Amino acid sequence: MMVRIGEENYIQQLRIHNEKALLYVIDEYGGLLMAVIQKHLYYLPERQEECFDDVLLKIWQNISEFDEQKNTFKNWAAAIARYRAIDYLRQYRREPAAVDIENTVIAWEDRALERIVEEELSREMEKMLSCLTPSDQELFMKLYVQEQTMEQVSQDTGIKKEAIYNRVSRGKKKIRRQCSAEKRIV
Repeated sequence: MMVRIGEENYIQQLRIHNEKALLYVIDEYGGLLMAVIQKHLYYLPERQEECFDDVLLKIWQNISEFDEQKNTFKNWAAAIARYRAIDYLRQYRREPAAVDIENTVIAWEDRALERIVEEELSREMEKMLSCLTPSDQELFMKLYVQEQTMEQVSQDTGIKKEAIYNRVSRGKKKIRRQCSAEKRIV
């Protein structure tokens, strides 16, 4: 029996991994997802398609995490696109720049692009963390930017791991509320 995919059943069909539901998502939300990706990867056009594919894979793999009671699919998918694009920016920043002595102009352009990417990430991070207290911002920086372990952060700050987990959890909720409020404005 062939199931017709539409607005009323595409999420259910995604959950049972019906590929036609993914095609529906591409048709309905592909433009939005690509716009979000292009906004963040403006200076890396060669990475945009790869990121788009990665976003679709994340949606496919994590559809069971989607909760209709908490968010719309459109906002959930756009958030995945945003965070994957930011991950791609971070990944680009970490890649060693290939230096060709004959093409020093290209190397200079790569460094300039890297600086632009770092500035974009920095602005995006400041905007995201602006709703948190300075001490919570410090926790997020240590955990997610400096990539310290929970144990390291606990030792550095003198805060118990349980308290850090609680503060990070509350902080993530604040960030989600701020991001969803921004999306409603846009």
